[in-house]
Amino acid sequence: MAPLLTAGQMRAAEQAAITSGAVTGLALMERAGQGVVTAILDQWPELAGTSGQRALILCGPGNNGGDGFVVARLLAAQGWQIDLRLFGDPARLPGDARANHDRWSGDVRPWRAEEAPDLSGYALVVDALFGTGLTRGLPDGAGFARTLAWRDDGSSRPRVVAIDMPSGLCSDSGRVLGDAALRADLAVTFHTAKPGHVLADGPAHCGRVHVVDIGLPVAAAEEGVAGLITGPGALDKGGTAHKYSHGHALVLSGGAGRSGAARLAARGALRIGAGLVTLGVPGSAQMEVACQVTALMLRRVNDGPGLVDVLADGRLSALCIGPGLGLDRAPELVAAALGGAVETRPMVLDADALTAFGDRPDTLFEMVHPGCVLTPHGGEFARLFPDLAARLAEPSATGPAFSRIDAARLAAGRAGAVVLLKGPDTVIAAPDGRCAVQSAAYDRQAPWLATAGAGDVLAGFITGLLARGFDPFDAACAGAWLHVETARRFGPGLIAEDLPDLLPDVLRRLAG
Repeated sequence: MAPLLTAGQMRAAEQAAITSGAVTGLALMERAGQGVVTAILDQWPELAGTSGQRALILCGPGNNGGDGFVVARLLAAQGWQIDLRLFGDPARLPGDARANHDRWSGDVRPWRAEEAPDLSGYALVVDALFGTGLTRGLPDGAGFARTLAWRDDGSSRPRVVAIDMPSGLCSDSGRVLGDAALRADLAVTFHTAKPGHVLADGPAHCGRVHVVDIGLPVAAAEEGVAGLITGPGALDKGGTAHKYSHGHALVLSGGAGRSGAARLAARGALRIGAGLVTLGVPGSAQMEVACQVTALMLRRVNDGPGLVDVLADGRLSALCIGPGLGLDRAPELVAAALGGAVETRPMVLDADALTAFGDRPDTLFEMVHPGCVLTPHGGEFARLFPDLAARLAEPSATGPAFSRIDAARLAAGRAGAVVLLKGPDTVIAAPDGRCAVQSAAYDRQAPWLATAGAGDVLAGFITGLLARGFDPFDAACAGAWLHVETARRFGPGLIAEDLPDLLPDVLRRLAG
């Protein structure tokens, strides 16, 4: 898992290195500028080795602008014609940025908010205006807004590169501050990616993200740092395993005509390695389900007392409650599973198990325990946590803006359980403050997951890992990563039934 540092955490990391004497701020700025130039030429090798190309470098009033001055100097040394514009007063630049301003031997033209530079003829536009330091919407002015919003699919358009973050985008949340943000083809950032690169509007505005090592100590996953999920962790069963040593998962099903979601979840749990999986089925659906399953076992579960009887079997190690369950049955079955009459077990609460408590979320939160994983999509999250959803929906003119990381962490603390907030930028948070992002963006895009039943399979993946003894937070992180990876393996045309059966190939590739 790779750290995602907020703007404040990144400033603290830089300052700690400077204070220790390990590096100077000027050296960090030089490394950053060199990293940007290298990333540009790696991304577009056709730009290397040809002199006379024109670049527009837009520098801002802080250290991001200082990075821009370094980029301008290094490109000019390679024969580029540089048009450098400064937004702000050069006399008020911070020390290191001012030093690089003074090292620049070319012209520095002021850029006024109302000005709209003619972008024709440029091979490259570098946005070094605000970076991670933006705390308010971009300056007003039609020219400024037009320039930032400018996008043309014509072959002659310049490549647009943002240093750290596209201007107008909040580094901590990925949300547009105010009315406009630049859309870049490449965002070059330093030390670690930032939450804003993978959350909300970030992927649409960054194009691609390249992280440059500038020599800071490796960021540890200390308290308060979110992580970007980069793999599923260790999933191997081991050579001496038998079915009960890897858990027995129980998935509750809906009634007649509503059993498909539970069957998808159950197959996901079995494929991810649970030793056994049982479907708890009401009598009305027993024949329907029996005709559809082979490796899965069946038990009749009509109501709460029936579930309590089934849970008397201590070998049942995890539950999945909600997919296709029905809003009429969900409250009783959730209460039975979480009540004092049965041994507490890890469980996934999904779909109807969440919606059934949308008008009384505190009732649900009083029952759940730290072994639970709640998996709401946006609508379910809004019903359970309406105040947090409202904050996410509000336009933000100042930063740092309220983020999905903030929302998921607060939700997990309130519920006392792991919360997995679904989306292309899925966020997983635990009550103890751990937080991770599963980003289905850039080279991990998986738009095919927008298909009926995909969320039921995810619930099954997590349940299977819980049955095997995974920590709830780790199970949610691994399940979310594998969910995207299986979808990517299939590609267009995916339906939910494909996901569990793609998992063996994904796991083989990970092992090999």
